[in-house]
Amino acid sequence: MNYRVPEREAGRRPRPCPVKVGEEYEVVIETVGSLGDGLARIKGFIIFVADAKHRDRVRVRITKIGRNSATAEIIEKPEHRRERTAR
Repeated sequence: MNYRVPEREAGRRPRPCPVKVGEEYEVVIETVGSLGDGLARIKGFIIFVADAKHRDRVRVRITKIGRNSATAEIIEKPEHRRERTAR
């Protein structure tokens, strides 16, 4: 098959990956993916975090890097803050 490069990407250089395997980051889970993994971003790069919930603030270690995303494991989950409750 012949794959065409979309016009908006023609002539663009791929952005360098902002993360490296083994590095640690503190991230906020923005949403949960269809397979149940939490999704966070580091400089626009998608990070999948297993066992994370929406709005969790966690410290993660990058375990694998793909072309468009990376996977990470939770290494520290700070104490839960008291959530505001509805009246």
